[in-house]
Amino acid sequence: MNQDNAHELTRFMIDLTFEEARRRTEVVAALGPDWDPVAALQGEDEAYALLYSGLDAEQQRTYDMLVAAGVLPGEGPGRAAAH
Repeated sequence: MNQDNAHELTRFMIDLTFEEARRRTEVVAALGPDWDPVAALQGEDEAYALLYSGLDAEQQRTYDMLVAAGVLPGEGPGRAAAH
């Protein structure tokens, strides 16, 4: 690179749309024909319920406080923390 031309940059662009579509196709193929997304989500809901079951009173108060603050997701659809 010539010191006099150091300020000139070569523009480089790439469209990743095709690669993203290929990647998603490979992920779905790797999951296999027996993958059931509804069953997977139900399993996640069951695991979440089990994770926070059997809390003592102090743990339940802490859990409720964290849900109210948006740190932990609460019950219901779209279960995701606010922060």
